[in-house]
Amino acid sequence: SGSDVTRVQKKLIQYGYMTGAADGRYGEKTRDAVRWFQRKNGLTADGRVGPATAAALGVTLSGSSSSSTIISADHRLLAKLVYAEARGEPYKGQVAVAAVVLNRVRSASFPNTVSGVVYQQNAFTCVNNGSINNTPDSSCIRAALDALNGWDPTGGCLYYYNPRKTDDEWIR
Repeated sequence: SGSDVTRVQKKLIQYGYMTGAADGRYGEKTRDAVRWFQRKNGLTADGRVGPATAAALGVTLSGSSSSSTIISADHRLLAKLVYAEARGEPYKGQVAVAAVVLNRVRSASFPNTVSGVVYQQNAFTCVNNGSINNTPDSSCIRAALDALNGWDPTGGCLYYYNPRKTDDEWIR
């Protein structure tokens, strides 16, 4: 129980894995929501919020080290998303994917954290199919950092697609 559980519950509620209020008690309802989140995101579905689950949720547990953990967790998650969504794209396209996520974080129409945007239900195919859990390469890590440092080749866009590789009529 306590503030760590409350932070986890708030994220689970925000992402649609749990309903009700964040009461700070880790009961059956919270455990089941954590397991559901873990299953949907390719994590070990044990119901425990260890370092991998906490990072995927975008929370820093009180036992974690310095505040730079939050920045490195955002960078890591953003790099994983870029790798899963844009590893075959030119570098500028990789930065653009990361920039779109950050633009969404700043938009009132989306969650206000990197993990909130990435794990928003059905927002990214790579989360649904588990490829978000692949290890990013150095290009994707650099692209995520460039976007975090302010480069936005999209000019503020909230969506992206490659017209040569997309047959989804919704985006068109």
